Amino acid sequence: MAVVHPLLLSHGTLLCRNLANTRNFYEEFLGLDVVRHAKPAMMVRLNSGMYIVCVCIGENVPNQHVLTHWGLNVATREEVDAAHAAAVASQETYGIRKIQSVRERHGAYGFYMQDLDCNWWEIQHEERTINHFFNGGNKFGDDVIATDSADSHD
Repeated sequence: MAVVHPLLLSHGTLLCRNLANTRNFYEEFLGLDVVRHAKPAMMVRLNSGMYIVCVCIGENVPNQHVLTHWGLNVATREEVDAAHAAAVASQETYGIRKIQSVRERHGAYGFYMQDLDCNWWEIQHEERTINHFFNGGNKFGDDVIATDSADSHD
């Protein structure tokens, strides 16, 4: 029995250096909805009740590991390829730090990229829905297996 009885998973947070530059990347490149709700922060969402609060802390944003990423699903493999090509073409414009190659990984077709604020984004085409995973139940026991690689999803 859970201690907390939440109504929904509402939000997460990430950090940025400059709200205006980050907002441009989120709206123009990633296609996310953005609203400035506080002086040092903005809310980001896309097609759900869950949102991300992006808090500006200036130049002290920490580097992030690729395993701490935000995922965006697109409708087709061709859209993944187009997003990858667009990331490469506009890397300097949006300050994209790193772009990994497109590949099959953990049952999806996609790639990871690190944005101007060191946050990682996964752009993927995934045939399965979230219900596929939750309806299937646990596939592994509770023993702890450590990893530092995105390949661990395979």
